[in-house]
Parts: sequence; C-alpha cells; structure tokens
Amino acid sequence: MKKTIILFLSFLILYACSPQNSKLLKNQKSEKTTTPKKSKTKQYTDFVKKDTKTDDGLFKVHETKDQFMYEIPKSYFGKEMLLVTRIKELPADLGGGYVNAGSKINTQVVVWEQFKDKILLKVKSYNAIANDSLPIYKSVKANNSEPVIYAFDIKTQNQDSTAVLIDVTKFFSTDVKAISGLPSYYRSTYKVRRLDPSRSFINSIKSYPENIEVIQDFSFDSDAPPSNRSTNTITMRINQSMILLPEDPMMPRIYDKRVGYFSMGNVDYSSEALKADDKRYIRRWRLEPKDVAAYNRGELVEPIKPIIYYLDPATPKKLRKYIKQGVDDWAKVFETAGFKNAIMAKMPPTKEEDPEFSMEDVRYSSIRYVASTTRNAVGPSVSDPRSGEILESDIIWYHNHLRSYRNRYLLETGAANPSARTLDTPDEEIGDMMRMVIAHEIGHALGLPHNMAASYAYPTDSLRSGSFTQKYGIAATIMDYARYNYVAQPGDKNIRFIRQLGPYDHYAINWGYRRIPNANTPEAEVKTLDKWISDKANDPIYRFGAQRFDPSAQTEGIGNDQVKSSTYGVKNLKIVAKNLPDWTSNQTNNYDDLDELYGELLSVWGRYAGHVAGNIGGVYEYNKKPSQTGDIYVPVAKDVQKESMNWLQKNVFETQSWLLDKNILNKVDETGYTSKLSRYQNRILSSILNYRTLDRMIEADVIEKNNYTALSMIEDLRKGIFSEIYSTKNVDLQKRNLQKYFVERMNALMNDKDAKSTDISSIVRGELTTLKNQLNSASRRNVNKITKYHYNDVLEMVNNILNPK
Repeated sequence: MKKTIILFLSFLILYACSPQNSKLLKNQKSEKTTTPKKSKTKQYTDFVKKDTKTDDGLFKVHETKDQFMYEIPKSYFGKEMLLVTRIKELPADLGGGYVNAGSKINTQVVVWEQFKDKILLKVKSYNAIANDSLPIYKSVKANNSEPVIYAFDIKTQNQDSTAVLIDVTKFFSTDVKAISGLPSYYRSTYKVRRLDPSRSFINSIKSYPENIEVIQDFSFDSDAPPSNRSTNTITMRINQSMILLPEDPMMPRIYDKRVGYFSMGNVDYSSEALKADDKRYIRRWRLEPKDVAAYNRGELVEPIKPIIYYLDPATPKKLRKYIKQGVDDWAKVFETAGFKNAIMAKMPPTKEEDPEFSMEDVRYSSIRYVASTTRNAVGPSVSDPRSGEILESDIIWYHNHLRSYRNRYLLETGAANPSARTLDTPDEEIGDMMRMVIAHEIGHALGLPHNMAASYAYPTDSLRSGSFTQKYGIAATIMDYARYNYVAQPGDKNIRFIRQLGPYDHYAINWGYRRIPNANTPEAEVKTLDKWISDKANDPIYRFGAQRFDPSAQTEGIGNDQVKSSTYGVKNLKIVAKNLPDWTSNQTNNYDDLDELYGELLSVWGRYAGHVAGNIGGVYEYNKKPSQTGDIYVPVAKDVQKESMNWLQKNVFETQSWLLDKNILNKVDETGYTSKLSRYQNRILSSILNYRTLDRMIEADVIEKNNYTALSMIEDLRKGIFSEIYSTKNVDLQKRNLQKYFVERMNALMNDKDAKSTDISSIVRGELTTLKNQLNSASRRNVNKITKYHYNDVLEMVNNILNPK
C-alpha cells in the first residue's frame, strides 16, 4: 500500500513538470487572478452630440435624427403631472361623426419614479383618497396600487448628476394602449389589426415651461375603417400633453347638483362616518383678487391672473370681432362675482413681440379656427383632478358651422323675420350668431354644462314681446340649446330672434367663483353656498335641469308651454315651407340649397313634435335638499298629457300633406320622401311606446291617482292612429306605414324582457286583441283594394304576435 502511494505522488510531480501541463496550470492561475475588463459607461456626450437639437422647458428634450431623449431632473421624481391624450386629426366619420379634432380620449395623473436602474412612469389615481396622517392611508395605498405605464432604462446622467436621460422614442412611436388615441371600442368596431410601424412615427416633441407636447402620426391596419375603405387604413394624428400640476392645489368648491357645473369626484376614506364619503368638486378657474381686503368689502377687484383667450391667426379677419365679443361678454358676468377684467380675448403676440409664444403652450388658452367641413364648435378644458382647477382650454370652431346657423335662422325665424329669408344672411346677424356660439363654448370652458331647463323659465307668450326679448333674450342662460326664437309670429315687433347671455349665467358664475371671506375649507363654504341657492329656489330663472325624462329640460325648446310653443313653431314652418323655393332655388338657379333646407325643415318639425311628446310619461325634476319644501319628482299633469296626445294626433300622426309639397319634392328627389317623413313619425311613436315611458306612467299611478294612465294613453294612441277603421275611409300610404310601425312597436314591448313582468305586457296584449277585432270588421267594409290588403296584412301581423308559431 505504501509503495502504491509513493508511485502515485511521483506521477503527479512528473505530470506537473511537463512543459505542456506547466503552461496549462499557469494559464489557469492567471485566469483566476486577472480583473475582468469593465464595459465602457455611456457618457452624456454620447447622447447629446453636436448635431442634437435640444428644446428646453419642463424637461430638456433632445432630438438626434429620429431618436428622442428626455432629460428628467431628479427634483421632478414624484411630482404629479397630468397626461392628456387628444385627437389632433382624424379620418372622416370616426365615431359615427360624433368625434372631433380636439376630442380628449384620456386624462390621467402620472408620476416619474426611479426604481434601481429604471425610470417608471406610473398612473396615480384620485378615485380613492385618505389623509396621509391617518392609519387608513396605508390601506388605501395598498388597495389602490398605481399601475406602471412604462419602464425606461436610465441611459446616463447629466454632467452634474441632477438629471437622468431616458429614451422615449419607442414609448411614443409604438402602440402603447395606456396612451392610445384609438380606444378598444374603436378597435373592435373598425376591426383594427395592428399599428403599422413603417407608417407610424413621432412628428414632433416640444417642451414648454409647464408642459411637453408630443405629436404622433399613427397608421393602423383596419379591415373596416370608417372612411376610405379601400385603403384598409386608419391614419390619425395624436397629441400627448404632459402638464406639471400646481405645487399648491386650489381649494376645491363642493359640487351641488342644484347649480350646473362640470365636476370631478373621489371616495374619501378619512370620514368618521360608517362609510367612505363620496366627494365631488366643481371645475373652475383659479381666480384670486389682487386686493383681498377691497374684494371682501364688496369692491370690484382685478384677479391676479385673468382668463385670457388668444385668437387663432388663421381666423378670417371679418369674424375676429365677433369671436372676441363672445369671450368679452363674460367679463360683465364675472363682475357679479366681484371680479373686474376677469376674462378677455386677444390676438396672439407677433414673432417680434414674443418669439417663444405658442398656442400649444399650456400657459395660453386659445380659440382655434379649423378648416373643416364639420358643423360644430366645442369648448374642452383640462382640469386638475385634485381640486377641479381648470388649467387651460382650447375652444375649437369649425369653418362650416355658420352654415348650420344660417339654415336654422331661415327655417325657424323666416316667417316672422324678413332678414332671415335669404341664403345671404346679413353679416351683422351672422356675426351675432357666431358671437353667441363662442359665448356658449366659453361657458363650457368656464365649467358650465348645458342647462336645458333655462328655456322653460320664460312664459311662451312673452317670447312674442319685443320689450321682453330685447331685455331677457329667449332663455335664462346661454348654456341652453335655445338658439332662435321660433315662437314669434308675423307682425310681432322689435323681437330678438337670437339667443344671448341671461340672468342664470350671472347667478351660476357668482355661485361658483365668488370667494367667501373667512371660509378656509370647502366644508366651511357650504352654509353660504346653500343660502345663495335657497334665496333663488322658487324662481324658475335660476333652476338647473339636466336633459333626461323631464319635459321642461329639453334640447332646442323655448317657452314654458310645449304645446303652445310647438303650435307657434309649426305655424311658422308652414309659411317657410310654402316660400322655400322662392327663398332658395329661385334665387340661385340651383336646387342644392332647396334640397338641404327641406331635409333640415323635416328635422326642425321633428324637434317641435318631440318637445310635445316629452310631456307624455314625463316627470318634472326639482333638485332639492331636505331643508327645502316640496317634492323632487312630479309627474306631468293629466290634462297636459291628454292635450299633448291630441296635438300629436293632429300634427304628427295624421299625414302632414304640407310637408309633402310637390313643388319641392319633384325638384330634390325621385323617391324616398315618404320614408323620410315616416322616420320622424316613427321616432315620435317610439319615444311614447317604449318601456321607460310606460313604466313611469304606471309608477305615477301609485303616487298620483288622477294620472294619465298607460292604458288610457295606448288606447288613445290606437284610436287615433287607426282612426280609419271606424269608417269607410281609405288609408293613405303615409298612414299605412305608420299603422304597421305601431304594431311593430307593440310587438317589441310584448317581447321586452323588462315589460313581461309588468302591466305593460297585459296592456299591450289587451289592446292588440281589441285591434284584431276591429281589423276583422274593417277589412269587410267598402274600402279600396290597397286598404283591404293593408288591413289583412296588419291583421296577420297582430295574429302572429298574439299567437306566435
């Protein structure tokens, strides 16, 4: 054994001493002791080079060829910023034509945070909050984790290590869903497959003192695009705005649904109550008086920072004064709230006056004039979700919008207003319309939503008074859709036909913007705010109403008696219809305007009819607090509903031969006019014969015993629409179509899953059974062949509903 061990050791010594193996061992030792080479760390100058374009602002933005870098100061880590995604340009008919350039797609609060060698862009939610000094704050944070939109590699630091560089090229040039301008419902509707990277790129990134603006050009492959279908493409231009939120948030004002304001809310877990509090604040600009003591004494005081709108240089010169007036009109309204020169419009400074000025800069609000065939104007704004403070606003006016106003002016006021009887409306009157549209959109940008109840505040007959309309206008606020005075009749003198600001506007701005002395919390303001409401509570001029089931809060209506107002309106329309060729085609030697205006005339008639139909099954809504007397929900009186039904039978469900004037129809279309009229008749019928209307009528029986019942209403409807079955009178084409649609609506109600467990299905079955018996008798009467065929056809429809196969 000892001999074996000696031999083995001798072998190892000889092996190690051989030249080849000695070299191998030496190399192995060398590998263990040599320090590996460090990779070269990227320096600031590797990214910011001589040919790099740098734009300094909120962050420095570095552009080298097609690469974009953000230089984010570390002092901005954790600071809250608002990320707003808007559509800047879009294809025709996106969203069915209801989406416009400038539309906001998403608004979210974001923060930049460092995690190891990454910079995270996280979304911070204000849906749930708590005081950070309370123990529950930890639970709120734990149960509302902030999602990470994107993680960026830190490329390097700046030369004094106060900022980091990240590459944002991929973030803004690829399809990041959190900031996409094409939401999921559009992707589904238009069968979007993917973003095509070869046709998508960053157009520009510009940095301003308080915001960064990114413009993206994106092309999506789509199997069903909204327009240009042969291309299988949706191309959009998206605007991403990142805005630094104020270090010191404005003190919020608590929302009250009795006064109309846009609002934003959250759930506050700091409450001592047995549940979390739902808190909601109004949206408004931060107006602070320069001289607080003078303001508190009731003197008019200028704000530290007034609201200024800059006009787009592309605005036609002849229109600028009207746009400016539309903004400046609100200055007088703000005086009611104690502020002098609080709002104004200006032309932007020239390049010589301010070379850095840009309407993309969040510090400047603007009124854009857009060369587009869209007939619209919008007044969007951006708000701080922590406080409701409006930070900036861009009113958008589309070039063709005035054509809609010219048309409506002619149709709705032409009977009583000689200057409206032309395609060439006088400049001053067109200008006045534009002024009021701008004033309306500015109202939205100040925080005011539509107030459709304001037009109901004025008695219908007062709208025929020159002295009344010149002083008070045609509605109590510019925020109603009450564009024209269609009530005034031929011969009425000194009438104001175009809307204007009203007393409600002064009331609402005072309520939302007046500073309350010694109230240092939102809660401390409530007592005073309540008093301002209760002082005006019984005056309809100061009522706010949202458009839902309330017939006193309908879009486009004026006057407090829908039946009377619509009677005046239809009377005027009949005069206009008779003269329409003389006012259009006979002047232009062209039928295009006649065709367009006839189509819009049908629409106006349909609106007047809709105002009356709203009474049937309608419920007035009077928002109140328990300290106020009276009910919140009040069904429309039985006699008003019955009167409305009689009006509809005469003015809608009977064939309106004045709308089928051969002097117009045989000039504008070879066919289709009866179906156009039928669509409006059917729409009115659908508004009455639907589950929600009938359900309100049935529920009203529980509260109001002397109510217009659902049974009585459908019975009256059947008798009126099928009035010919009681005689040997033949049924004309228009009425035949309407009778069939009545049966279709009854069938829909029979099969409505909600209606099956209510009285609605019983009433429908009973009325259809009665109709069946009447049709059996009517089909044997001495009527023409088409009427007999029609009765048999409708009878078959009814049998199939009552006894489905």
